Order: sequence, then C-alpha cells, then structure tokens
Amino acid sequence: MDLREALALIDKAVPLLPRPGQTQHWADLGCGSGLFTTAIARLLPAGSTVYGVDTNPTLPHSSSIIPIKADFEKDSLPLNNLDGIIMANSLHYVKDKPALLQKLRSYMQPQALFIIVEYDTDQPVPRWVPYPVSYVSLSKLFPHTQKLGERPSVYGRANMYAALAIPHPFPDNHL
Repeated sequence: MDLREALALIDKAVPLLPRPGQTQHWADLGCGSGLFTTAIARLLPAGSTVYGVDTNPTLPHSSSIIPIKADFEKDSLPLNNLDGIIMANSLHYVKDKPALLQKLRSYMQPQALFIIVEYDTDQPVPRWVPYPVSYVSLSKLFPHTQKLGERPSVYGRANMYAALAIPHPFPDNHL
C-alpha cells in the first residue's frame, strides 16, 4: 500500500474528527515505517502533531511527526490529551483488546476517536495476524463504529477495512 491508498482508506474520517479546524494531537500505535502516521498527519489541521509509537519506529522526526520508541501494549506511554489514536495493522497483535483499550483511553481526551485499519477476518494467521479483529468483532469492542473504507488485501485472504471507532456516546455532531 502506498500513501495515496492509505489516505483514500481513512480520509472519510476528516469531517468526523474532534475539534475541526483546530490543531490536534494523535498517536499512531505500531507505526512501523510511518505510512499511516504520515497519512493522518496530512489529514489533520496545520500545526497538529502525530506521535508514531513502535518498538522500532523507522519514521523521520519532523515538526508534525514525533517518533516514540515503546511497546504500546506493555509500556506506559508519554502521551496525554490525545484527540485520537490510529492503529493500522497493529490491533491484531493484541490478545486482551479490552484491557488495552481501557489503558489507551487514559491517554485520550473525553471525545477522542480511534481509527482502526485491520483485516476483515476472525481467522488467525499465527505469525502475522495472531488475534484478528474483523469489522463485526470491532463493533463489539466499541459502542459505535463506522466503516470508512475497504480494499482488497494483497495477501488475498480478507479485505482490509478502515473504521472510525468511538469509545463513548456520540456527540451531536458525529455520525
């Protein structure tokens, strides 16, 4: 997947983001090389910050992207008051998803959002997708979800989807 495809997968989230037009602070958990870190940074208002968290982040530091070397599941993270968290192909490595989501909410503002990008399957692939989370399964983890986009996986087993996940009651201006 390239940046254009990543942007197309998540760009429908822009009108639903908290505090439209104001700078925002997001984290990309399990950011790897930073494809979705860069994508969300491009979609946020100017002056916003995205923290790219990974055990070995390989993304460049810039004024809008700040790498953090950490294990988002095991480590305490130096984050607070986040407007959102994006997790692209990283939630499927987490066995106890409810415990992780509870931990992550402590880093977020009350009206913050999650953007999740995952394979739409519940069939594990032991090494690469040990704890999959289909869109149906994601809908059971969050009170509210909305699919933002979908595309075929290059691995051919299941489509990839992007979803906006809201861990709190909807405010009037959402969905």
